Amino acid sequence: MFTIEHEFDATVITLVDEGDDSSGFLQEDITIHSFEECVTLEQLDEHTDTVQRITFSHAQLRELAAALNLPEGVYRLHRPADKHDKT
Repeated sequence: MFTIEHEFDATVITLVDEGDDSSGFLQEDITIHSFEECVTLEQLDEHTDTVQRITFSHAQLRELAAALNLPEGVYRLHRPADKHDKT
């Protein structure tokens, strides 16, 4: 399950672990904040009772999304050239 909320300066997505697997072990919710300049992922570490945060640039997030569907290897994503780009 997940929720999406649009706030003033960010879109906030919360991923809730509903226990799809047979282990019965549930992970803490993951909260994703999508800002204009970056995307942050946050999750409570139940062992230390602190929130762990990872910050991605939008380019890193695009690469992560692409990497989820690719086999082992080294890759570089190329953005299509702008039609109006003269360089």
